[in-house]
Amino acid sequence: MSDTSLSQGYVAVDEAEGSAKLRSRTSLRSIFVGTLVAISVGIMLHLLGAAVGLTAVDAVDRDTPSASTIALMAGGWSLLTSILSMGVGGYVAARLSGNTDRLDSALQGLGVWAFAVAISAVIAAMFAAGTARVATDAAGSLLGGAMRGAGAAVSAVAPATDPAALVQRVRSTLSAPTDVAAMTTEQRAAEMATIIGRRVADGAFAPGQRERLATLTAAEADIPQAEAEQRIESYEQQAREAAQAAEQRAREAADAAATAAAISAFWMFATLLIGAAAAVVGALQGVRDIRLVGPRTVSAARAY
Repeated sequence: MSDTSLSQGYVAVDEAEGSAKLRSRTSLRSIFVGTLVAISVGIMLHLLGAAVGLTAVDAVDRDTPSASTIALMAGGWSLLTSILSMGVGGYVAARLSGNTDRLDSALQGLGVWAFAVAISAVIAAMFAAGTARVATDAAGSLLGGAMRGAGAAVSAVAPATDPAALVQRVRSTLSAPTDVAAMTTEQRAAEMATIIGRRVADGAFAPGQRERLATLTAAEADIPQAEAEQRIESYEQQAREAAQAAEQRAREAADAAATAAAISAFWMFATLLIGAAAAVVGALQGVRDIRLVGPRTVSAARAY
């Protein structure tokens, strides 16, 4: 039952549970049509922007704008495209819905924006998945070709590296004398490679390894022991500086990538927000007029 009371000229109505609801004024068909119009206008404007951007490229006279200028122009055009496409889509949806209420029309425009964003996200995800699949297939093809090439190379050099030759080389290295002066060049080179490999793997020389490497270097290069130690120290310093420079470049690259990603995310958020506002404004422009007809006068007004 409804409880109706009259107080100071106002009537308060408390709807009982299960009473009739107001008629829904949502038009999904108009929202769908408005979304199609918004997407179509957006595609047209993006194509126009791409055409204008490509005409600015002049590879012959090298009069092409810088990358930062092109990125700024592309961002501005994307923002303008979002405003125009969402505004037109919101207007079409509100006009076709037949609503005379401004709030209802604004919600129609917001529905167009939501549908357009959802469809664009799905298309972008499908495109990203397709790109990743193509990259994976290409990497697989390259890896297969590399493996086949490596197999062919191994087959070609197999006669020169037969097991007997390898055993002879290992035996020569293991049976090398302790005195570096009595060692052959191949034996000294093999031991130096072993020491350097352990140095790289462990990050430091094992006890006695630096002195042994200096002795091998002095004998191989026919230089004094002190000069060989200076060379080893110089090479170590260069290696440390190279490692530090590589680490610094990696950190700077990671920081730049994070900053670029953050800026892109903020820019996309702002574009979506402005697009939603444009859809609402366009929908408000598409509100139908109500004509009030009196006994002697005819007036036009918008419903609020």
